[in-house]
Amino acid sequence: MQEKLKEIEKAGLESLTAITDQTALDAWRVANVGRSSPLMQIFAGLGKLSKEEKPVVGAEANRVKVAFESAFAERAEAIKNAALAKSLEEEKLDVTLPGRSVNIGRLHPSTQQLRRVLDILAEMGFQVYTSREVETDDMNFQLLNFPPHHPARDMQDTFFVEAGDRGDNPILMRTHTSPGQIRAMREYAARDPQNPPPIRIALPGMCFRYEQITARSEIQFNQVEGLAVGKNITFADLKGTIADFVRRMFGEGARLRFRASYFPFTEPSAEVDVECFVCGGKGCQVCKNSGWLEILGCGMVHPVVLQNGGYDPKIYSGFAWGMGPERQLMLRNKINDIRYFWGNDVRFLEQF
Repeated sequence: MQEKLKEIEKAGLESLTAITDQTALDAWRVANVGRSSPLMQIFAGLGKLSKEEKPVVGAEANRVKVAFESAFAERAEAIKNAALAKSLEEEKLDVTLPGRSVNIGRLHPSTQQLRRVLDILAEMGFQVYTSREVETDDMNFQLLNFPPHHPARDMQDTFFVEAGDRGDNPILMRTHTSPGQIRAMREYAARDPQNPPPIRIALPGMCFRYEQITARSEIQFNQVEGLAVGKNITFADLKGTIADFVRRMFGEGARLRFRASYFPFTEPSAEVDVECFVCGGKGCQVCKNSGWLEILGCGMVHPVVLQNGGYDPKIYSGFAWGMGPERQLMLRNKINDIRYFWGNDVRFLEQF
């Protein structure tokens, strides 16, 4: 049996040296290590051998099999290299052709717009202040002049993490970045309770609302809160700040208007529109033929909110606003569906 294995090995290796293409190589493998090959037949007959012959023949058969597989791998690599060398010799290579471009990652469009907004506010003297996304009912509503069961709470449907009773101060996902106003004012006021320092901050972050997902509403969105607190701050300061921001964001010729509105944490309150930069104020589908686009809500900080933040409303005043970067991006680029921002469709993301 051992002599037969040596003959099988010699015949197989000799026939392998004459092979020069992949088809013949595959046929060699079937003939020498396939199920019906002489080598495999020896493996199949091991059970008929005596106890003394079985380990000796089995070891020799394994050695031949390993030799075949090793020789097959070497021959396959040689054939592959020979084919590659032949193609390089025979085929023409135009070295003047441009190389394949490499896809480079980039920032998400929402992040790009968020940074654009914060860069402008930084130039205007606002410092970035970050606050938590998971809040208490006190911080998100009550300290911002939303008492329990206040009808204004219906403006912001809420994800409650630990619901319980409204009076138990449940945990929730913040519905706006305004809770950061209270945390920032208390942090600043703690530095000098008798004479708190002035504040000028921008609070960016993700907000969450339990709403029906449509082309114009999502359950999550970015928001940038602005807050300025100090002595002798008036609504004129708010208007001047917003007007400067609009010119920096939308161009020197951008027109804006203030409309009276209502927010529990500001008094008086207003919404700000800019003249539609798509149609120039003539009316189009983007501005719903009104000629104006809403970009943010704002107002003077309510005395109750100032008091809750540690600032005496008889001495201090302030203004605040909240804007949505995604909404500004939708208006600027005529994006008609807010769901594109979180759909992870590369065809959409590659446009920015």
